[in-house]
Formats: sequence, C-alpha cells, structure tokens
Amino acid sequence: MGSKSALFPAMANAADSQQQAVLEKLKMPFSRAMIGNFFQERPKLGNQFLEDVMLQSYLKRHLPPVVLEEVSQDLDRFSQRLVKEIDALGRDCELNPPKLQQYDAWGRRVDDIVTCSAWKRMKNISAEEGLIAEAYERKYSSWSRLVQVVKLYLYYPSSGFFSSSLAMTDGAAKVIESLGIPTPLQNAFRHLTSRNPNYFWTSGQWMTERRGGSDVAEGTETVARLQEDGTHTLHGYKWFTTATDSDMTLTLGRTIDEHGNTVQGTRGLALFYLELRDAEGKLNGIEVQRLKDKLGTRQVPTAELLLDGAKSLMISPEGRGVASISNMLTITRIHNTIGAAGGMRRVINLGREYAAKRFAFGKLLQDHPLHIQTIARMEVEARGAFLLLMETARLLGLEETNLATEQDQHLLRLLTPVAKLYTGKQALAVISEGLESFGGQGYMEDTGLPALLRDAQVLTIWEGTTNILSLDVLRSVIKSQGQVLTAFFSATEDKLQAALEVPDLTKSANVTLQALQQLKEFTKNAGLKGGSYMELSARDFSYSLAKIYIGSLLLEHAAWPGASDTDKYCAQRWSQQDLCPVYKAEASGSYNSEAQVLDKQLVYERSPLTKGKL
Repeated sequence: MGSKSALFPAMANAADSQQQAVLEKLKMPFSRAMIGNFFQERPKLGNQFLEDVMLQSYLKRHLPPVVLEEVSQDLDRFSQRLVKEIDALGRDCELNPPKLQQYDAWGRRVDDIVTCSAWKRMKNISAEEGLIAEAYERKYSSWSRLVQVVKLYLYYPSSGFFSSSLAMTDGAAKVIESLGIPTPLQNAFRHLTSRNPNYFWTSGQWMTERRGGSDVAEGTETVARLQEDGTHTLHGYKWFTTATDSDMTLTLGRTIDEHGNTVQGTRGLALFYLELRDAEGKLNGIEVQRLKDKLGTRQVPTAELLLDGAKSLMISPEGRGVASISNMLTITRIHNTIGAAGGMRRVINLGREYAAKRFAFGKLLQDHPLHIQTIARMEVEARGAFLLLMETARLLGLEETNLATEQDQHLLRLLTPVAKLYTGKQALAVISEGLESFGGQGYMEDTGLPALLRDAQVLTIWEGTTNILSLDVLRSVIKSQGQVLTAFFSATEDKLQAALEVPDLTKSANVTLQALQQLKEFTKNAGLKGGSYMELSARDFSYSLAKIYIGSLLLEHAAWPGASDTDKYCAQRWSQQDLCPVYKAEASGSYNSEAQVLDKQLVYERSPLTKGKL
C-alpha cells in the first residue's frame, strides 16, 4: 500500500498547508535565531547641563546676570556636543586603550605609545572648548576658574579619562604662571593654554619613584647634572608617570655636584621642565619600560620610564622643588574633586532615567518608594560634593585674581585636601550604589557602567590617599598656627546665619552649629595631648571638617530666596547624620595610647610577621 500522500495528494497538501499555518501562528518566540520579544530600553544620556538643577541654581545665585546668560548658552551647547559626539569618543577610548610599541619592524628602539584616534580627538576638543584656556584668559575675572571647573565637571564622565591629561596640563600651567611665566617657559605656557588644536600641548607629571609614592622628599632618587649650556640632564627611574603621551612634563630631581654628591630630603630637590621629544621627534633621553596594567583609568597612558640623560631646565631654586610643585597639587586635587562630583552626577542621572523606563514587580522602578529613597540618598551626597567643589573653585578664582581675603586664602588651603579626600570616598560609595540600581546590567562591561566604578577607585589613591591627605590637613593647621581653622569656624558660622532665620531650616542649622561647637572642643582638647594623638584622629577630623562645611553650604544655598523646597529638604537630610564623628570617637577613647596598642593587636593577631613583638 502507498502512503496517503501518494494516494490522495490534494488532501495531503491541504493538511500540510493547514499544519504550516498553525505552526506559524503558534511559532515559539525563542526558536532558533529568535531571542524573545522583550528588550529592555537602555538609559539614554540627556543634556547634562539642563538636567542638573543644582548646577543651574548655583550659577544663577552666584554669577552676574550678563555672565550667567553667556555661560549658560555655552554650557547648553557644550552639553549637546557631549551627547552627540564626545560621549561616544570616551567609550571608544575605554575600548581601545593605549599600547606600547617598543621596537619598529627593523629592530630599532622607538618606544611609541600608540593611542586610538578617539584619544587624539579628545585633545583637539579640549583645545576647541578651551577646557584649560578658560581659566587663564580671565574673561570673567574671578569667575573664570569656576566656569572652567563647571565645564570640566560636565565633561569628565564622557571624557574617556582624557580629563586626567587635562588635570596635569592645568597643573603645569598653574605652576608656570605662579613662577611669573619666565622667558624660557613662555612658549610652553602659550601651548598649554591655547585654543588652537594644532598648537595645544598637554603636560605630564612625573613625581613617583620606586621608593617614594607620596613621600617624594625621601623617595626621589633621580639626579640632575648641570651642563655647560645651563641645562640639566636627568638620570633616574620614574615608577609611575601619568599622561606619558604628553608634549612636556614637570618632574623632581636632586642636583648633583661635580663630586657626585647630593643633598637628601626636600632641601636637595628642584623642579625641572622637559619636553618629551626633540626637534626630530625622537624621545629626549627617555626609555619607556612598560605601561602600567591598572584596575581602571585604562584609557590613560601610565608608564614606567628610565631617564637616561633627559635634557631639562631647572625652573625652581635648588631645595624649592616641593614648594614649587605645590600649586600643581592644588590644581590636580581640585580636578580629582571634579571627577568625584561629575562621576556621581552622571550615574545618578542615568539611574533615574533608567528608573523611568524599567518595569519590575508590577510597576516602574520610579514608582517603588524604596528604590527612589536610595537614589535620593545618593542625590544628597552628590549635591553636597558639588557645592564643596564649587566653593573650592570660587576661592581659587578669587586667589588667582588677587581678590581673596586672608580668610579666603586660609580656607582654600584647608578645603583643597579636605574636598579631595572626602569626595573621593563619596564617589566610590555613590557610584557603587548607582551600578546596583541597574541590577545585573550594572555589572556588565558592555553597558559601559562598570567603567564608572573602576575609574572612581583612583580618586581615593591618586594625588594622595585618604590618610596622606588627612595628614596634609593637619600640616595646614600646624603651619598656619591654627589660622586655617579660625577661618573655617568663622566662614561656617557666617553661612549658617541666614539659615537660622528660615523656619524650615532652623533645626538643621542648630544641629550643624552644635557639631561645629563639638569640633571646636575637640581641637582644643586634642591640642593638649600631643602630635601622635592628633595624627591618629586625622582621618575622622578631616571627615568632620567636610561634613560640617558641606552642611553649611547646603543650608546657605537652601536659605537663598531662589531656593526650592527640594533644596531645603536636601539640607535637612544632610544634617540628620553624625556631622562630627571625631567628637564621638574621642569620647569612646579611639585615639588614646591604649587604643593604638589594641589596634595593632587586632590587625596582627597571631600573624607570623609580628611573632614575639606584640
């Protein structure tokens, strides 16, 4: 017998067609190449200036109307460029990190650091947008520095960390300006502050050596030999050089006499200027040993260098190298704060945009109160960090235009390390929380989100760890004989006065004043207990300075007639935390000699490293 299809072909064809129609109708959504019907819409980057209410209100409150109008138009335009062009370039820099080509095809040592086209484009954009020039043209007098900082704050999260090169460049320009722009450095200064992409230079900063880290006074082994033409050749090994693809750099070295003797400590250090390549494009007595393999900031060329007769120019008196570089540290620490505040703002903006389109457990994330509460807490931190950044930039602008009072100068000296150390810690916590708000997608590299967290880790390490910066805060107190603290107390009290007259803010202002009084009591008591006691408390002391001052800034802003209800709520929320942790820790005995012994026992209990020593 044949098959039914053979005997009755018409019936078979009809059945096959009917079956095919049913299969098409019931086609499984996950068969073969199909991967379902739902695809989560990604968070989109919007105009970061227009979406930043705190930024706009701050500028409205502080800038003269004519300046405000002009600057706002430029920031709006720049933010559109971020969305349309710059952000994609930044991502390209992340995906195509620099590579070191040590030899050419014929075996010659070339030590070329190969960067992607997006990285090179970032350099051109930086010049076009005046990201360095803005601060030195002084078009807006003392506000020029603040305007530059705002633009960098918007730029940072999209920069592919080219912002690091700009930090060094800004720092170098500041050092040269502070030296009076001497004739041999005039050309370099013009390059560093140019708006012409074909003329613009970036600078590196080469301080760290194998032994040193932050301790450049004892750790710098590089020596400088005087030449007949008045230049010096540098000989040494730089363990960590940032922005190593730059056009020039500043570095420290020890002058060496004709007998080969050097002076140790800071008294033997001088500051040197050198260009990386000669007129023929060859490296200037420099060998690139390797690029650093880093957790984050992979976009930035960071290298170990051998200086073997690098021709340089000594630009500070012998023994004044560290003092001369201090202006660069001020700038780079402020840039660090820019990165922290900018990174927090970006992850919050993306997170809230995502919350408006992600549907889970029956409703959008933005309709889940616990989710919004979490982001609101992040928002409070970000706004506080932003105001601390703006305050530091404002003070720097006053100093640079000779408009700063003595109190302003003392405040700038104190707040610069405080802002750097505290906002770095804030950024790590907020950005980590921000990634969590995306669920599993926040952990996926191809979303670009993890890079925000990896890059944020450098903020607590570069230009001094939290502990190093805390000790620098103490040095500023000691060196000024307490004048920086007097300025701090006075400025904080002044900022709180307006808030005390606003009924909704009175309670929070009094809480902050109480914390300020606790800090005064602590400093009075600690000053009688010796250096080791104060050193042990340095971290908590610095945190207390940051928390109290941020509280006063938020309250001052909330007391402004143009402030919103959310400004008041933000200030209230900030004051609900422990604003003076050093006072509470002192009361618990955390800084006495017994605590020091117990701390070490706790860390090294049964460790073979301390056998018989504890």
